[in-house]
Amino acid sequence: MKEEQEELCTNLDQEDPKPPQIKEEEEELCTNLDQEDPKPPQMKEEQEELCTNLDQEDPNKNVDDSLISESQCDTDTSKKSVPCDICGKTFKGSCKLKIHMRTHTGEKPYLCNTCGKRFSDVSAFKKHTATHTGEKLYSCTTCGKSFSQSGSLKVHMRTHTGEKPYLCNTCGKRYSRISGLRNHMSAHTGEKPYVCNTCGKGFSDTSVLKRHAAIHKQEKPYSCEICGNGFSRRDNLLLHMRIHTGDKPYICNTCGKKFSDLPAFKSHTAIHTGEKPYSCSTCGKSFSYSKTLKVHMSSHTGETPYPCITCGKRFSVPTQLKRHIRTHKVEKLYSCETCGKTFRQNHSLTVHVRTHTVIKHHMFSTQMWIPVF
Repeated sequence: MKEEQEELCTNLDQEDPKPPQIKEEEEELCTNLDQEDPKPPQMKEEQEELCTNLDQEDPNKNVDDSLISESQCDTDTSKKSVPCDICGKTFKGSCKLKIHMRTHTGEKPYLCNTCGKRFSDVSAFKKHTATHTGEKLYSCTTCGKSFSQSGSLKVHMRTHTGEKPYLCNTCGKRYSRISGLRNHMSAHTGEKPYVCNTCGKGFSDTSVLKRHAAIHKQEKPYSCEICGNGFSRRDNLLLHMRIHTGDKPYICNTCGKKFSDLPAFKSHTAIHTGEKPYSCSTCGKSFSYSKTLKVHMSSHTGETPYPCITCGKRFSVPTQLKRHIRTHKVEKLYSCETCGKTFRQNHSLTVHVRTHTVIKHHMFSTQMWIPVF
């Protein structure tokens, strides 16, 4: 009897991986062997080795089983609602409740074999693994762009459909991304959670903080191939290129005037409507343009975030800084067509041109009153 059991266990160890049913029969065999009369130590060790080999199958099996289980949770809609004893949230079936409980227990059963990071749910685990493989399984049927995550594709599709599912309950404005809604809500609450590490200034969203940080770094990685001007952002370069191409895609429906950039177009339309949507939170004064409000706010705060790299003088708005920088340059950019005199600033040229107009008008008036003999 002992030899037959040893031979059976040896054959089981040497066979290929079995289907679940065969594995259950083998595990039952191990249980039955344990429940028989006590065996000699050698026989007991061989039985334990058999059961250990059965348990030490593919380590990814548990993860794969869990993936299937969570997938079934998503498709099973027949189960009754089950409440969470901790937070009271309800779920359809104990399966989804079990997954939810990980948010309370901190359990993270899904381990990334590449970097060791752990996850509590399978969807986050799958998205993370795609970052290592570079695999992009989800493609846009409209433009062909591919994404590694289905959620990213879903958000991208809104650029084609125009869908904006996230609604601001305060002003009714809609957004295609929840991050856009969150950033917008800070405009109502006044919250500025994103702080510049250099100057400590707070911002309502990360994109504005990134643009602000470029002021300190003076980084301009995007260069114009035509004139060589550098820009800190790619979209600013694209806007700049319209100067060379003459492209003006924004047309005013009231007067037909065209504009190369959207902010200028919006500012212009306010002239027709008389709308002043930008209000000062300090004194209540309203403005048609956000830039005008920004300049006005500096009168309250005294903020001068734009420094001259030549002399260190600081300014509240970029346009003032640009005009100031020209005073350091040797060349005079603006020339008078009448007398050839040059000026560093366009405003100075405009004032100068008026002197010619006044002189001509004076000469004409004098000639009209010359007596004739």
